[in-house]
Amino acid sequence: VQLQASGGGVVQAGDSLRLSCAASGFARTFSGYSVGWFREAPGKEREFVGAISHTNHRTYYDDSVEGRFTISRDNAKHIVTLQMNNLKPEDTAVYFCGAGRPIISAISRPSMYSAWGQGTQVTVSS
Repeated sequence: VQLQASGGGVVQAGDSLRLSCAASGFARTFSGYSVGWFREAPGKEREFVGAISHTNHRTYYDDSVEGRFTISRDNAKHIVTLQMNNLKPEDTAVYFCGAGRPIISAISRPSMYSAWGQGTQVTVSS
């Protein structure tokens, strides 16, 4: 199982970025996995950004990004995207995508995801 995150970069506050998470090697069909986006800022633990559930196909977001970030998936292409609008300096972090089969109540927990991509750096300047 492999995940590869891409699309990071250096932008100014208010700009947009689109991150992609490409998946391969899943024993089950890709649609049978939830995909979560998490981020790590320097000196901080990995934190939940948002996820798209495999059980009800809904998306869930942390309050800090609600209304600015949108997750979508293309199961045929095995890609999940994170559209990030109105970026803020506090969004600066390495962004990771993870795949797993968490229950809804645990969808924000990194431990519920068994496969991870390598991360992509997002830097937002003020």
